[in-house]
Amino acid sequence: MDAGLAALLGAAVGCLATLGAAMVNGRAAARSQFGQWRRQHRRDAYAKYLGALHDRDIAMDAVLDALQPDTPDLQDVDEKVQRFVTLAREVHRAVEIVVLEGPSSVVEAAEQVAHASGDLSEVMRRMVREAQAGDTSRKATDGALGTERKHLLYQAVKSFRTAAGDVLSNAN
Repeated sequence: MDAGLAALLGAAVGCLATLGAAMVNGRAAARSQFGQWRRQHRRDAYAKYLGALHDRDIAMDAVLDALQPDTPDLQDVDEKVQRFVTLAREVHRAVEIVVLEGPSSVVEAAEQVAHASGDLSEVMRRMVREAQAGDTSRKATDGALGTERKHLLYQAVKSFRTAAGDVLSNAN
C-alpha cells in the first residue's frame, strides 16, 4: 500500500473514531441532562405536595383548637373548616403531580399519608358535627383519638419525606 492511501485510510479511521466518541459523549450528556430535568421536576412536585400538606395541617389544627372550648364559637369553627376544605383540595391537586412523577415508592408513601389524613379528618368532622349538635359526650374520647391520629399522620409524612429524599438522592 502506498503512503497516500495509508494516510487516507488512517484519516478515515480517525474520523470514524472521533464521530463514534462524539456520539457516545452526546448520548451520555443527553441522558445526564434528562436525569437532572426529571430530578428537578420530582423535587418540585414533592416540595409542592409537602407545602400543601403543611398548610392543610395548620388549618386542621386551627379547627381542632376552635373545638376545644366547652361551647365553641360555631361560626369560627365553620370558617376554619372552610379554610381546611380549600387547603385539602390543594393537597389533592399536588398529590396528582406526585403520582405522575413517581416512582412507586413515593406514590405508596403518599397513599399512606392520604390514609392517615383521612383517618384524622374523620375524627375532626365528627367533632364538628357533635359541636354543632351540642353533644359533648365523646369530646374527650375524640380529642385523644385525634391526638393519636395526628401522630400517625406525622409519621406518614415523615416516611413520605424519607422516600422522596431517597429517590432524589439516588437519581443520576
